[in-house]
Amino acid sequence: MTHKAGFVNIVGNPNVGKSTLSNELVGERLSIITSKAQTTRHRIFGIVNQPEYQIIFSDTPGVLKPNYKLQESMLKFSKSALKDADIILYVTDTFEKPDKNDEFLASVQKTDIPVLLVINKIDLIDQEKLDGILDFWKEQLPNAEVFPMSALHKFNVGNLMDRIIQMLPDSPPFFDKEALTDKPERFFAAEIIREKILMHYKKEIPYSVEVEIEEFKEGPDQVNVRAIIHVARESQKGIIIGHKGTKLKWVGTESRQDLEAFLKKKVFLTTFVKVSKDWRDKENFLRGHGYELK
Repeated sequence: MTHKAGFVNIVGNPNVGKSTLSNELVGERLSIITSKAQTTRHRIFGIVNQPEYQIIFSDTPGVLKPNYKLQESMLKFSKSALKDADIILYVTDTFEKPDKNDEFLASVQKTDIPVLLVINKIDLIDQEKLDGILDFWKEQLPNAEVFPMSALHKFNVGNLMDRIIQMLPDSPPFFDKEALTDKPERFFAAEIIREKILMHYKKEIPYSVEVEIEEFKEGPDQVNVRAIIHVARESQKGIIIGHKGTKLKWVGTESRQDLEAFLKKKVFLTTFVKVSKDWRDKENFLRGHGYELK
């Protein structure tokens, strides 16, 4: 039997459900999912293995016009996903303004790579409105196959997966057939902590935070994790810690519980908050934390 393998890159604007869809397709919770935009900052590979195929899904940051170097790096990840894919999943939803990011859509329109267009959140509108949205997108991307979907309720996800498998090129696997992702466990430890910060803090705070795993020591029964929460300004440090440390304690407790579920081991987690002034515009800091810059 011929083996198939390929890269399926998931792109689109912030907050349309890319990470929810990615996690549903991969079957593991690899990407942060919150209701806040810009939660994914890196390209995260999730790998699906079956005896006859391997699919490498790449969840990318939501496309946005960058205001600082961190966002420039996020946009670079998204643009590179249009060049190195076998299949592009372009995700929009039923509420997105059609002209939200004309420049990126123009890049998708020009690509020779097959495009599957996912219109997400169809459970939230009526059929008449959906028909209008479908007509609009068929004009914008006439060569794309369209999949109306509710990723949250798993509606039409199976049909999308079947089509992806049909379209995969014949190829040997690119990764070990046991691999689930290209990222190390410590990367996901940082992502889990960052997710809790996104959930517990408002306004600018979550976007001013970077989590660094300073220590990740794995024993037979327990993993010791020491995390540094970097903030951009001194005033943010007190907000993260909270009155008598209560807020940071919540973050630590919830992160530890999720880490134990993810690693399937007992976790001893310690967290520290450090002011790294204006880190989002510091090239050395960003490179040191895995971001690609021009």
